[in-house]
Amino acid sequence: MPRYTDDSRDRVRDAVDMVDLVGTRVELRRAGANRMEGLCPFHEERTPSFGINPAEKLFYCFGCGEGGDAFKFVQLTEGVDFKGSLEYLADRYGVDLEVVEEDAAAAERRRERERLLELLERTAAFYVRYLWDSAEAAPAREYLAGRGLEEGALREFRVGYAPSAWDKVLIASRRASFTDRELVAAGLASRGREGRTYDRFRRRIMFPLCDARGRVLGFGARAMGADQKPKYLNSSDNAVYHKGRHLFGADIARAPAAKAQTVIVAEGYTDVIAMHQAGLRHTVGLMGTALTEEQVGELARMASTVLLALDADAAGQEAMLRAARVAARRSLSLRVVALPPGSDPADLVAAEGARAMEERVEASVPFVRFRVERELAAADLTSAEGKDAAIGALRPVFAQIPPSAMREELIALVADRTELAPALVASWLAQGTRPAVAQPAGNGAPQGRPVAPPAALDAAARAERNFLAQCLAAPALGREALVAIDLDAAFSTDRMRRAAGHIRARLGGESMQVADGEEELATIVAEIGVLAGEMRASDAALEAERLRLDLFALDREIAAAQAAGQPIHELNRRRHELTHRIGEAEARALEETHVAE
Repeated sequence: MPRYTDDSRDRVRDAVDMVDLVGTRVELRRAGANRMEGLCPFHEERTPSFGINPAEKLFYCFGCGEGGDAFKFVQLTEGVDFKGSLEYLADRYGVDLEVVEEDAAAAERRRERERLLELLERTAAFYVRYLWDSAEAAPAREYLAGRGLEEGALREFRVGYAPSAWDKVLIASRRASFTDRELVAAGLASRGREGRTYDRFRRRIMFPLCDARGRVLGFGARAMGADQKPKYLNSSDNAVYHKGRHLFGADIARAPAAKAQTVIVAEGYTDVIAMHQAGLRHTVGLMGTALTEEQVGELARMASTVLLALDADAAGQEAMLRAARVAARRSLSLRVVALPPGSDPADLVAAEGARAMEERVEASVPFVRFRVERELAAADLTSAEGKDAAIGALRPVFAQIPPSAMREELIALVADRTELAPALVASWLAQGTRPAVAQPAGNGAPQGRPVAPPAALDAAARAERNFLAQCLAAPALGREALVAIDLDAAFSTDRMRRAAGHIRARLGGESMQVADGEEELATIVAEIGVLAGEMRASDAALEAERLRLDLFALDREIAAAQAAGQPIHELNRRRHELTHRIGEAEARALEETHVAE
């Protein structure tokens, strides 16, 4: 794995637009001279407690205590490590990363991977051109139009066409100095028994399979000829593509899903494109696989609620059951979008229009209700034996539902369909099962997880935090104030002393970025930075906060003198004088505020 230079990290940080970055997840509004706020993406809340300081590129939530810099924000929202966040931001803001010297084998592996990714990007662009410019692709264009898919949406997803000739990609890639070995390694070519290399994909509509950053890793390919088998052919596992790790369209749907706090899962490529075209841009696809642990992790990083809009056939319903089993380990909120029998999302959008699909999404039901209705629909409820069998099949379902209004509603549904007394149904469903325990509403992802609020600060800690925030709000004056005081005497905890030392060392113009691994320091610095964003630079306000530090330090001195049985008359006199000076400074600060307004 490559290691990047410190200079690369600094250039990436300088390039980040914090409002743009956080704005993909949070609807921000101005809340101070250098602060913007919105609903926290890391826990459920109705009143904004999450803020950013765009100048210092820091974020902090006063509700859950999560905070840090741009790299930490990406780590939390994208589920990557620091290196992954660095690469993500470098790619987003167009910064070239410089690699620290690495051993020859690692450097060669990195170069090979970069070559394969470049080859895949070039091939995707070739397929797109061939779809729209060639006469051979006319039937493919007609097929896609017949499914109601428009050119703009198809171009956004970079849908293309692989020509029927056995060597079109092969020849074009060779001309660009790529080798046959690289073509095979990227999954774009195959070798026959006689040793000849030929294009793997021919006479097929091509759907690029991308990672979360939009890099092409492979392709899903739909056959255009009735004689072609299989109908759908995906890239095989190779050095860059691994089946079941990614979701189709996740790179495009990520920001809309974050804003909606929901992500819709469809089955096929055309379903996803049709949903996006209909305005449901928080839709992703399964790439023709059963939902995997890796895909669930990707969904959890995108949103806290997943809506399953899978085909309304037996296979689609079984896919939902498998999805629920995998998703249960992540505690995702799972809902089902009901589709007419025999239809898929693309059919529905084409036949009934975008609004019809939107209404079905809005009418989605909790997965547990879907499962109960599925069991009832499959049961023979005309006989006592059939009713008993249905109750038996539903017991494991109800064992997972904690005492709630939902449970009572579903018991009433079963009673109504079986024409049995609700009390009897409830008792029979509970037989042989343990009562379900209510689970937290978390989802294993940053969004929506329940969290304990950060520990409340005592008066001294609040004063220390506010002083440091005021120093950041007025950096020139703040640096003078911090240089002039004794950090050990002025601050009551080692945590705040370290924060003060970090800020003092960087008020000369350096960024507030904290070294990797210093999580506690990074969080308190982020909190101070975001608090500073709502403050107005004020000499008088800074003086008041500095004097308040002196007051709390004096209180500690008085307490120590009392414990030692020493006189405190002189200390009390100094305290009275300090209190008076704080009042005067606060009055001047208030006057400055009125003048500024």
